This record gives sequence, C-alpha cells and structure tokens, in this order.
Amino acid sequence: MRDILVTLIVFGSLPFILKRPYVGILMWAWISYMNPHRLTYGFAYTMPFAQVIAIFIVLAFLFNKDKQKIPVDGTVVVWALFLVWMSITTVFAIYPDYALVSYIKVMKIQLLTFFTIIFLTSFKKVEYLIWVIVLSIGYYSIKGGVFTLVTGGGFRVWGPPGTFIYENNSLALATLMVIPLMYYLYSVETKKWLKYGLGSAVFLSLVSALGSQSRGALLAAVAVLGFFWLKTKGKLISGIAILLVAGVGWQVMPQAWHDRMSTISNYQEDRSAMGRINAWTYSINIANDKLLGGGFDSWGKDTFSIYSPQADFVAVAHSIYFNVLADHGWIGLFLFLGILYASWRNLSTVIRLSEPDSRLNLLSRMLQVSFVAYLTGGAFLSLSYFDLPWHLIAITLLLKKELNTPQAVPVNQEQITRQGL
Repeated sequence: MRDILVTLIVFGSLPFILKRPYVGILMWAWISYMNPHRLTYGFAYTMPFAQVIAIFIVLAFLFNKDKQKIPVDGTVVVWALFLVWMSITTVFAIYPDYALVSYIKVMKIQLLTFFTIIFLTSFKKVEYLIWVIVLSIGYYSIKGGVFTLVTGGGFRVWGPPGTFIYENNSLALATLMVIPLMYYLYSVETKKWLKYGLGSAVFLSLVSALGSQSRGALLAAVAVLGFFWLKTKGKLISGIAILLVAGVGWQVMPQAWHDRMSTISNYQEDRSAMGRINAWTYSINIANDKLLGGGFDSWGKDTFSIYSPQADFVAVAHSIYFNVLADHGWIGLFLFLGILYASWRNLSTVIRLSEPDSRLNLLSRMLQVSFVAYLTGGAFLSLSYFDLPWHLIAITLLLKKELNTPQAVPVNQEQITRQGL
C-alpha cells in the first residue's frame, strides 16, 4: 500500500511540475529529505523517483516561462568557481573512476539547487520549501524525540537507511539545522493548532538531537542555543528558558549518555576520536602534497599508507572542512569557506536593511542560527555535499533578492515582542 501511495503522489505531481515548476522543487526536496520510498517494503523502495522529478524539472526549465535569472553576486561567483574546481580535481583524482561516481552525485544536487533559485520566484514559494524541509526532516526528528522519551534515552536515534542522514550523528546535525526553521514557522503561524504542533516539534526535535548520543550534536546544540540567545531581544526570558531546558535534558538522560559525552574531554582514549584526528592529518598531508587534493573518494589503504600517521586506520574525514580539504586541496577549501562566508554576509545584509518586524528579517536571523549548527556540528561530520546546507545557501540568495522587491508580509509586531525576538 505504501509503495502505491508514494508512486501515485510522485507520478501524479509530474503534470503540475510542467505547469508550475516550483512544485518540482518541493517534490524533489520531499524525496531527498524525507525519502518516503525508504519507508516502503516493495517495488517503490528502489524506484529512482528523484531522477524522474529532476527530468521533469529540466523539461519545465526548457518550456515554462515561470522562472527568473540567477542573481550574480560574490556568492554565485565563488560558488561557480568551486564547481569548476571540483570538476578539475575529479579529472586528476587519485581514483578517477570512484571520483566520477561521487562527482555526478554531487553535481546533480548542485544542479537542482540552482533550479531552486530559478523557480522560487516569490517569498511565498520560499516559505513552501521551508515547510517541506521542516516536515520532511521533522518526521524523523519528532519520531526520534518520542522514541527517546519512551525509552529513557537508552538507544540512539537513526535516520532513513541509504541516505545522507541515516547515521545518528548526521540526523542530529540535520535536526539542529531545521529547528530554527521550525521556530520561524512557529513565530509567523496564526493558526493555534499549527503553532502548538510546531512548538511541540521544536521540543521533540531537541530531545531527538540529545537522543542521538552524538557528541558533535551536543557541541552544536550548545552553539545553536547560545547564538539563538544572542539573536533574541528578551534575553532574560529566553536565557532562563534555555537553561531550564538544558538542565532538565542533562538530568533525565541515562548514565550511558553521560558516559559517552564525557569522552569529549578524554578524546585520547576514544578510538573514534583518534580515527578522526588520523583522517584530519591525512587531509592536511595530501593537500600539502597535491595542489588539487586527492579528488573524491581518495580514502583508501594505499593513500593512507602515504599520507596518514596510522596507515591501517582508514576512515573518512568526519568533518566538512577536512573532507573538502582532502578532496579538493587548499584552494577547494578556501572556495568552500568563501561560499559560506558570503552567504553569512548576505544574511547580515538582509537583517540590516529589512524591516525588523518582517518575515524576511526573522527568517534571515533563523537561517544564521541554522548555519551556526552546520558550521559547528559539521566540524565532526562528512556532510560537505549534503543537500540541506546548499539549499540554505540558495535561500540566502533569494532573500537578498527579496530586498529589491516589496517587503514580505510583516510578522505581527505584538507577537514578536511577546516572544522576545
């Protein structure tokens, strides 16, 4: 039954994609983040739904006039250079056949991200995308929060198999990136039942992030809550709320969770942490030796025997920074960081120039909180090419473009004041 339902939804959306291309972006986001086909047990499990949707998005691009040009600014220029550089490093990769497979996968994500910029021609369509992202990842974070409460936090929370967010650490990071978007929707929503639902989703998602038993997620959560506090006006109330939530969470988690978190300070005794350090050393050494880095998927016994202190301890970077460094060298890392820096600057510009009580301003502030989650939690995870941060980068460009159009519908000023934003 699930197989038939997912298939009907996907194929039923195809005519609408040709008529309204932004529907294709929403469908692609749903398939990419929620992976509903991974919740089936039959023929739909391995169906290439994302590819089918992508084909119709391309057709819509060719034949539909409801689109806009990609705004050319510093972010787009550095972004384009990064894509060109990845193409060059793939050609000269240590393992070109393996690198090509990853390159194609990454470029598909990049292409659909640029289509996001082209087809989301209004602020309302951007909000639709945020809803899809929140509901898709929220499905797993809310379920994970309930699971953590029911089991007393004794088990880790995992995502859908065969996806970027299957691993407990990855799902926790995606959850922390989505929580600020949940809060944005909560702040602008007027229907009480939706507000209650979104408020509960924020709470359960925080519980899910803790329930992942991810040490990187704990550090990212501290950074996210701290930065969120800095971005609020009612710092006393929000500070008390954050401390209360943190204190309760710390007390209710089981001893196994505390034992795992304690290894943060005793990382020398933890095999996983030492594996990361070995992989980071490998990344630095291969980047120092090769201008182009090793290319995608250079992580193997042969390369580790040359560039790592412990040749028999082969592991991926578990860091967005060292992952890009090993794959594309120092130039690739600087371009990657340049994109993130330019996106942050774009959001700062929007916050400075937009009306303080507008949705545009509030969303920009919450996106900065999401980026804080990615920049901190990503230091311990290989999610450099994950769809979500690139989608957020695309959204920052759309928000900056929105500055030159009539302002988005303001948030109720009384509501903002009451929530301390």
